[in-house]
Amino acid sequence: MKTSDSIYKEYHTYLRLERSLSENSVLAYEQDLLKLRTFLEGRNIDPVKASYADLQDFVYTSFGQDTNARSQSRILSGVHSFYRFLLYHNHIETDPSELLEMPKKELHLPDVLTVEEINAMIAQIDMSSNEGHRNRAIIEMLYGSGLRVSELTDLKLSNMYREEGYMLIQGKGSKQRLVPISPEAEKWFVYWMEDRAHLDVKPEYSDIAFLNHYGRQLTRAMIFTIIKRLAAAAGVHKTVSPHTLRHSFATHLLQNGADLRIIQQLLGHESITTTEIYTHVDIQDLRKAVLQFHPANRQ
Repeated sequence: MKTSDSIYKEYHTYLRLERSLSENSVLAYEQDLLKLRTFLEGRNIDPVKASYADLQDFVYTSFGQDTNARSQSRILSGVHSFYRFLLYHNHIETDPSELLEMPKKELHLPDVLTVEEINAMIAQIDMSSNEGHRNRAIIEMLYGSGLRVSELTDLKLSNMYREEGYMLIQGKGSKQRLVPISPEAEKWFVYWMEDRAHLDVKPEYSDIAFLNHYGRQLTRAMIFTIIKRLAAAAGVHKTVSPHTLRHSFATHLLQNGADLRIIQQLLGHESITTTEIYTHVDIQDLRKAVLQFHPANRQ
């Protein structure tokens, strides 16, 4: 009979190899599962012997007032994933998590930047600096193509078909998709490539598109820092991150008439339901328009 430690290790392998999740996704699953593991070990309960009542106790004791519905859903999703793994790999005969109900998620409308705010951020880039062309190309890629920050940092030169105007993007779960390169992004990327040619690029990063001044791959944290500094310098009083530019990309496409299915494909969303949040953003704009312009609402 396998020990609990060996089962948790087997689950880690399952996430990486069978589900082909990224290291960030694997880490997120395991961080949430650690909450359950700590709970079970504190009560000397073997995970394969945990009952529905045990998992209910975990939910009641772990989800305090500070745990919002989105966090609860993420943690419970991890619990369901772990017990489905145990079931499929014949460690258990029935899934005790099957009847655990997911909380209703509150609708979260992400901050969206206006075109004017994005232009104001771009205006803050010091084009005389060594990183100026690179940072401009980064903004144009995030906003012009809707890339996730991890997709940007992992972007390979060998996956950029610039003459055709496309990039091959490695998305979540190792799923690939073709994404157009906007003319503006291509323009600034050309300038960046000229600057990049003068870097002492480390051999292991020779195929990585965006590098720091040491010739190494940019980190997610560095991209966050670049974006936040530009937003602050531009006087943008919103919560701004690389993902805000991705949200803005999708919202602006929808507002200008793009089909939701096309936006789904561009963003790499597995389900159209995920993409539909942008329709709610657009509905908010419609409501503002009615309140502002309809004669019944004007004093």
